[in-house]
Amino acid sequence: MASESQPITSGKDGRVLLITSLVSSLIMLDSTIVAVSLPAIGHSFGVPFSSLEWVISAYLLTYASLLLGSGAFGDLRGRKLTLIAGLIIFGTASAACGLAPSVLTLNIARAIQGVGGAMLLTAALAVIGTTFDGPRRGAAVAIWGAYLGVALTLGPVLGGIITRYLGWRWVFLVNVPACAVLIIASARSITESHDPEAKRLDWAGMLTFSPGLLLLTWGLISGNDAGWDSLPVLLMFAGSIICLVAFVLSQKHQRRPMIDLSLFSHRSFRGAVFAMIGYGATAQVMVFYLPLYLQNAYGFNPLVAGLAMLPFPLPMVLAPRLTLRLSKTWSGRKLLTTGLMITALGNILFWGVARTGLSYPIFVLTMIVAGTGAGLLNGETVRVLTSSVPPERSGMASGIASTTRLFGILVGVAGLGAILAAIAGRDFINLATHPGLSMTTLERLVSHVTSGDLHEAVKDLPVNIRTHTLQAGQLAFSRGFGIASLAAAAIAAISAILSFYYISATDPAPQPTGRISAAPDTA
Repeated sequence: MASESQPITSGKDGRVLLITSLVSSLIMLDSTIVAVSLPAIGHSFGVPFSSLEWVISAYLLTYASLLLGSGAFGDLRGRKLTLIAGLIIFGTASAACGLAPSVLTLNIARAIQGVGGAMLLTAALAVIGTTFDGPRRGAAVAIWGAYLGVALTLGPVLGGIITRYLGWRWVFLVNVPACAVLIIASARSITESHDPEAKRLDWAGMLTFSPGLLLLTWGLISGNDAGWDSLPVLLMFAGSIICLVAFVLSQKHQRRPMIDLSLFSHRSFRGAVFAMIGYGATAQVMVFYLPLYLQNAYGFNPLVAGLAMLPFPLPMVLAPRLTLRLSKTWSGRKLLTTGLMITALGNILFWGVARTGLSYPIFVLTMIVAGTGAGLLNGETVRVLTSSVPPERSGMASGIASTTRLFGILVGVAGLGAILAAIAGRDFINLATHPGLSMTTLERLVSHVTSGDLHEAVKDLPVNIRTHTLQAGQLAFSRGFGIASLAAAAIAAISAILSFYYISATDPAPQPTGRISAAPDTA
């Protein structure tokens, strides 16, 4: 390991940091690119909003479900091996997504892609954890967060360009050559590492946690269409509870569990978990909903929507530098609470703009506020949570950090999506009522309001009815987005209160000052 006086962006450590940051950025880039292309995918296959939710959720589901297992696998079999295997799976599944003949095939391929993504993120963070220590680790995590911010910034633009000029299939196919390059770089530059205490995988934990999360997410997504009191949805929730309780019980009897439950006796650890879930459910989830809002409410095409979304991720590029400086004088509790409260404010502003129908320039200001909150939370949530875990269990630490964040995103995608779809559908029926439209036609058009292709669905209607219907659709979607944003603001505020209550003012304490080069050479 290099000396603390050496800049962490130079030498072999610098190459390792670059590779692991690019691997993690590839996952983030894929998410934002796909979000912009969702309306085009919906139009291509002619599917409702619930199917588009699965394009996101199928990936996030396997991704979140396998993060803990992937972290344990990396500890046991090797982080380098896990990273390269994840790149192979991710690249192959990306090719299958790009060539998918149906939305069902696409969703299956997305689920497989999530398997590779889980292996990639846990291995990348574990490699960072074993390569850097002390203040250098904090600086490395800050740079890692900055790369993710860059990916967030570039994703919507690249997604818009690719979708408009090459078609949505290429948003997946571009991952194939990127994975090939990263496989070669990883094989040459990363040194293999293990946890010497790891002896076997926790199969009982993996076989109870993954189905539990699957049933929970499936129920949240299905509830809006099937009815929250329907027997299938209630059975999904009941099965989820049974599986997750079984998971907790199984962890108590494992010598090397996927999650060391004793960590939850640490107040600061519990507070960091609440902050991570709040971050995913109220800040990162907007990566998926903002492109839909910009295309539905303002009528932007995918390319313009990608460019118009830039004010949200741009602060995330700059915030990690600010966070690194603040962490020298601010405690983790102060940083996380501040980030969550700014996120809550940003979501309240989203609600206000959507409710009043204000112009895009005003919406830019709200995206900047929300993006600033997300940027403060991005790397700091990882630092505070992993500070409670011994370095030799860095695979478990990265798995816990990523799983809690992804759990928040899953709940946000499913829960906020259900709110958005319910409000938008109800208001569209009321607003679009017209003598020339039957109730059957209105009900058929509801799914097109939320999936973003209402323009295509009404192109055969008379001009006066078409204009009336499109205006009703834009207003209904805005109202649905506004209420969903208000719900996100409430979750962020609750998460901020819980984080402030549980995290000690000095645990983790402010990082010691030191002359550490924390800025990427190419920034």
